[in-house]
Amino acid sequence: RLTGQQQEINNLIQRKIAVDEENACLKNEFSNLNQKFKDKSQELKDTEECAQKKEEQNRLVIKNLEEENKGLNTCCADLLNDLEKLRKQEAQWKTEKSGNDARIKNLETDLAEAREQMKELRSICSNLSSQLAVKQEELSQKDSDVMRAKKELQELQNLYRQNIKHTAQQAELIKQLQALNTD
Repeated sequence: RLTGQQQEINNLIQRKIAVDEENACLKNEFSNLNQKFKDKSQELKDTEECAQKKEEQNRLVIKNLEEENKGLNTCCADLLNDLEKLRKQEAQWKTEKSGNDARIKNLETDLAEAREQMKELRSICSNLSSQLAVKQEELSQKDSDVMRAKKELQELQNLYRQNIKHTAQQAELIKQLQALNTD
């Protein structure tokens, strides 16, 4: 009977050793798992922190982009206004250009007419110049005739004065002769 108990004790000891070994193995595995859990927890914490930082950075980037977008929208609105103004200005310039083109055409027509008139006036002027030259020649001739006539008139006046003097002297002589005759 003792041998049976001894055998049972041995079996129990064997089982206890096996259980202790299994327990040590499980403890070791638990320790490893616990370390892995700590590592994973730290990794998760680091990942969360990194994600939080990334999220913060993304929020900042989004905020900056939104502000930039707002600025770009304002700039775009200004550019559209400028474009509209430029289009209106272009339309106005086209209208003005059309008016100016018509005016230029009229001026060119007027200029052509003026050139034609100038040609006619030059022709008239040339004829008048020729006539003037003839008239100047005639006037020169008449001046010469007038000078000759003046000279002749001067001579005639001189002769007339001399004639009056002679007549006066003759009258005086006649008087004297009459007086002598009477005496």
